Amino acid sequence: MMTMKANGPHQGQPILQQGKPLNEAQAAMILVHGRGATAQSILELAAVLPHPEMAYLAPQAAGNTWYPYSFLAPMPQNQPGLDSGLQAVAEAVAQAEAAGIPAEKIIIGGFSQGACLASEFVARQARRYGGLLVFSGGLIGPPGTPRDYDGSLDGTPVFIGCSDVDFHIPVERVAETAVTLTHLGAAVNKKIYPNMGHTIIQDEIDQAQKIVNNLLTAS
Repeated sequence: MMTMKANGPHQGQPILQQGKPLNEAQAAMILVHGRGATAQSILELAAVLPHPEMAYLAPQAAGNTWYPYSFLAPMPQNQPGLDSGLQAVAEAVAQAEAAGIPAEKIIIGGFSQGACLASEFVARQARRYGGLLVFSGGLIGPPGTPRDYDGSLDGTPVFIGCSDVDFHIPVERVAETAVTLTHLGAAVNKKIYPNMGHTIIQDEIDQAQKIVNNLLTAS
């Protein structure tokens, strides 16, 4: 399934783990940190999206940044970080699968730059996942980027939450991301919050927790 073979700046960086030990867990959540943040900081979401049978994994970006420019910049400007970051997410997924957790029990999520990377990874590697959580992010590339992704998300539950006035994330890109993922077969729940700013609020956590609970109730 994986076609990316990047060996860039983020390869060899640690993948932090929290929650249930991976080889004992029923499901896994891969959390991707934002620009200037850390794997340790994004794991704070594990405390607010809890489940006793969930393993939480967080890959670390070299220099705490996955790619140098805006996610709206031409993609070549963000290389090699972009492909290397996508490969880092793939490596975290592969680690969970190697422990016996199938893709349909793996939730991938992130905030800001991490949400963009998570969105782009899931679109490019479309199959049935346990879920996708997009906190203030969207698909990567400048306006007009072709969205002719292959594969099917086959009902993957997706939550996308963002402010209507986010300085980093145009609301038009949030809408485009929702439409694209829907066309790929995802079950998308998109919520735009008036004047929220660039943050995560409790209602977003509540929406994400529903995906967590539904995934493990179905186990």
